[in-house]
Amino acid sequence: MEEREGELRWDGLCSRDAATRAAALDTIGQAVLRRSETIAPVAAMPPTRAADGLLVPAARDGLSEVLARLLMLSKRCPFPDVREKSEAILSEVQELGIRIPRPLGHGPSRFIPEKETIQVGNEDAVMHTLFADSFAALGRLDNVTLVMVFHPQYLESFLKTQHYLLQMDGPLPLHYRHYIGIMAAARHQCSYLVNLHVNDFLHVGGDPKWLNGLENAPQKLQNLGELNKMLAHRPWLITKEHIEQLLKTEENSWSLAELIHAVVLLTHYHSLASFTFGCGISPEIDCEGGHTFRPPSVSNYCICDITNGYHGVEEIQASPVATIPSTESLCEVEALMEKMKQLQECRDEEEASQEEMATRFEREKRESMFVCSSEDEESAPARDVSRHFEDTSYGYKDFSRHGMHVPTFRVQDYSWEDHGYSLVNRLYPDVGQLLDEKFHIAYNLTYNTMAMHKDVDTSMLRRAIWNYIHCMFGIRYDDYDYGEINQLLDRSFKVYIKTVVCTPEKTTKRMYDSFWRQFEHSEKVHVNLLLVEARMQAELLYALRAITRYMT
Repeated sequence: MEEREGELRWDGLCSRDAATRAAALDTIGQAVLRRSETIAPVAAMPPTRAADGLLVPAARDGLSEVLARLLMLSKRCPFPDVREKSEAILSEVQELGIRIPRPLGHGPSRFIPEKETIQVGNEDAVMHTLFADSFAALGRLDNVTLVMVFHPQYLESFLKTQHYLLQMDGPLPLHYRHYIGIMAAARHQCSYLVNLHVNDFLHVGGDPKWLNGLENAPQKLQNLGELNKMLAHRPWLITKEHIEQLLKTEENSWSLAELIHAVVLLTHYHSLASFTFGCGISPEIDCEGGHTFRPPSVSNYCICDITNGYHGVEEIQASPVATIPSTESLCEVEALMEKMKQLQECRDEEEASQEEMATRFEREKRESMFVCSSEDEESAPARDVSRHFEDTSYGYKDFSRHGMHVPTFRVQDYSWEDHGYSLVNRLYPDVGQLLDEKFHIAYNLTYNTMAMHKDVDTSMLRRAIWNYIHCMFGIRYDDYDYGEINQLLDRSFKVYIKTVVCTPEKTTKRMYDSFWRQFEHSEKVHVNLLLVEARMQAELLYALRAITRYMT
């Protein structure tokens, strides 16, 4: 076995057989220690001074990536033997005089305190199975999974679908799938997903030159750029002519099956970027921004603080003092439940006419244009990912700005259940079924709770959230009274929804904190699952309708 990072074999760690994992760990440990011993004398010499004035070891020579991966395994592997052995290897390396990395940040989400998330090693049997499945498929237990596991039923469906799209038999080669994931995530500057898929793209044999920019990828993938940007920002503009251009381009043409696969991947990663920003997902421990080789700074406090057990500003920020619920925010929950009750009574008493229902939809669609974030604070730091897509100025635009009118998309004319599902299943078998299951789980998921209240029917609220997102995309359900949306979703919630769905890269912790202040974090994650699936379905409806029109 070669000792360089790119050639170390990590796949044995994904095995469910303890003996296989132990053998792989021994081999990795021996390789890492041999490599460390060759540079340990260098590390022990007087260190050089880096440009930023901090002391760093004089040579690492490719070892850093291996150590970062071991750090990730010591914290995030669902198998205790791998966690313990990875930690032991790191300790041995440290004893040789080589600085080892430490994690940055606190837990899988910047928005949710680490103590309120599921800790790896403390999960129940159902969650452990999900973690083991995820680790076996991906070779990691990522932060998205650690936040989604608040809702195990949904997570299982999500992982099954994602695994099928990326790794099972399908029209597109594996490296194309990961590259399309990079293209899609980059539209929202989602460096978290871009970093993950750059690693996966290289792992399955992708050409590193493609990562220098979209213009270095094959023309066939470059041709997908236009559809990518419209799906991400203005899906209502997609026409059958756009589909025709992709299918009829001489030597670089897409087949219908390939195009369906690509469309599902693009919509999956656009919506997953929404989840990533909407839940404040932290960088993976072994990725850029997830670890550091610098020792903890002691510049902010004196040595007596250390001896007294005070560990600095970071720790205070990570463990905020629990606040007593304000009367105002407690009333917020009661008021929302009262509105739900009143709306149900109104439904039972009288039903609005079709004309009135149409008017209320148009009013809500128009009003949704004026819901925008007033946040000026910086969103999560991200490395420049614009090289993975073209036309960086192209972003979300509301429908009727600049006099442009977009016709309402009536679900009664083209729906997922009656049209989209069968088209996807016909051209990419089983995927229609997987997506349908995932949509239904997200839409119907309920624990019959609202904040501290139990035995609550939340279907009215879930439907309002789903239909508000589709309304922002111009999609109308004839049988829904859009007057309910204004009753149930307050302004701060609408700002959060619109930001996460349309411009996720602008989501801030303040927005996350400002809606539903007395609800559990698991409930806010549940909201994000609705946003993810409603957005994905909206994008799919526009793309699939255009493909259907091309075919007929």
